[in-house]
Amino acid sequence: MESHFRRVQQIAIHHGEEYEKHNGAIVPPIYENSLFRFPDFDSLEDQNSSRYAYTRIDNPNYKIVEKKIAKMEKGQAARCFVSGVSAIFSALSAFLEKDAHVISVRTVYGRVNEFLNTYFNRYDVQVTRVEGDDIDEIEQAIRPNTKIIYLESPSSLIMKLQDLKAVAKIAKQNGIYTIIDNTWATPVFQNPLELGIDVVVHSVSKYLSGHSDIIGGVIVSSQDIMDSIPRLGNFLPPFEAWLLLRGLRTLGVRMKCHQDNALAVAKFLENHDKVLKVNYPGLSSFPQYRLGKSQMRGYSGTFSFELDTDKQGIRRFIDGLNFFALGSSWGGFESVISALVAGRSEQDVIDIGYSPKQVRISIGLEDVDCLLEDLESALKLI
Repeated sequence: MESHFRRVQQIAIHHGEEYEKHNGAIVPPIYENSLFRFPDFDSLEDQNSSRYAYTRIDNPNYKIVEKKIAKMEKGQAARCFVSGVSAIFSALSAFLEKDAHVISVRTVYGRVNEFLNTYFNRYDVQVTRVEGDDIDEIEQAIRPNTKIIYLESPSSLIMKLQDLKAVAKIAKQNGIYTIIDNTWATPVFQNPLELGIDVVVHSVSKYLSGHSDIIGGVIVSSQDIMDSIPRLGNFLPPFEAWLLLRGLRTLGVRMKCHQDNALAVAKFLENHDKVLKVNYPGLSSFPQYRLGKSQMRGYSGTFSFELDTDKQGIRRFIDGLNFFALGSSWGGFESVISALVAGRSEQDVIDIGYSPKQVRISIGLEDVDCLLEDLESALKLI
């Protein structure tokens, strides 16, 4: 882990900077312009030129971060998008055609299911949803028209893992592309391309930027696959790319702190009598702990747990917290908490496959003792 951590930090700070192109500036300027000039007719006519032309196609700000993220993920190329949702949609669009079939982990990010159920359903795309933790179930779901196996490991909310090497092997044997959302683990803790996965997507709004001040996404893959992904004008704007670069500089040290804090909080919750269950891959009690150790180098700061109470008890617990923001996103510097029953009935939560007692928590960079004291105090209210 230490050698990989050093590698990530070196990439984050030094890779792809090209300081002299920016007059030696240690922090590149924001190229907040749409057009780049060509010096003469011949340069305009040169189709193989590496010059920038139009920000919808390319811009120095996101070229720098794309190089860094591709290198961190051990991929050949990366492309940034205006949101994580946009990156996911673009990745799916590259491979899906009329009457295609997708195998998807059941507990993926909700917008993935929304795309497959609505937009791609217009083209008679069929979907088989699997639990993801049984390789035989995935293999049995393969059809002659299967184009994609869509993964999220750990998966949203309950942190279920998939055996990435095994899935990649089966997919390649059957000519199927694999896509994984690696937002949770980040390139610091997991490199799916190295395990045989074809395409990695991230919401850079989360850990990669880390400051809760941008929306963005990225795809990382081979150059051949990246060339097949459609350009829909959904690029990451220059200012957001500049902010993402700032976040990447500290990714490694932030992820170390997220991991240390989250592990302390998860152990505390696991031993509390008001907590029924903790879903965190870093705990030795986690059902897939060995699998996680085999394909991840560490663990980020977001997980879920179930409280031994009802909706009103969850309300008292959350309202009793002082150092946790109440919100729907995660992966920033600040600690955040949310409850599945907020805005839903208990039956609605059960219908989508989760427990109404479930709470998601994202552990930030605060002093961990302050977080533990805050949680202890709030748990006394249920």
